[in-house]
Amino acid sequence: MNDASAKDHLHRRLRRDREALLWKLDGLSEYDARRPLTPTGTNLLGLVKHVATIEARYFGEVFDRPSPEPLSRWQDHDGSDQWAAEDESRDQIIAFYRRTWEHSDATIDELALDAPGHVPWWPEPRFNTTLFAILVHVLGETNRHAGHADILRESLDGRTGMRPEHEQPIDEEARAAYREKIERAASSAVSITL
Repeated sequence: MNDASAKDHLHRRLRRDREALLWKLDGLSEYDARRPLTPTGTNLLGLVKHVATIEARYFGEVFDRPSPEPLSRWQDHDGSDQWAAEDESRDQIIAFYRRTWEHSDATIDELALDAPGHVPWWPEPRFNTTLFAILVHVLGETNRHAGHADILRESLDGRTGMRPEHEQPIDEEARAAYREKIERAASSAVSITL
């Protein structure tokens, strides 16, 4: 595989996973999109905002191509990129993410995979890196958070999957039977080990 096809493959995967993350917001009320669904406050709209900020930093600052979006200094990180404030609309956060895609895509398109970058928030000696390493890193972050979003969405209304065209109707009876099967296996394993 040559560099151009490797870059194209990674970039296509990143685009796919971005869309999967955004799809998790479809059809949700403002409250459900924003409300904390874990003890640490993880929420769907916050995941989108967080991943947008990750992309803006990694494909911007790391390659001396600062994002046109206003970002706080990375040194001042306070967790506010992980939830939506009262005055931030869903549309604003989604638009921020989409504008970030444009900036990130331009960086990816214009630089070679071995283009050097510098991540000041990574420890020595890892802070000097390449576009290839950043593409893999951001793809991993996006994928990780899209997985979180999938679980959060399932807990809200049972919807799962990566794309709308692959979504299956929810069969509550079949789901309950499958879950019970797994529960029985877990219970049996515990009794065997005791």
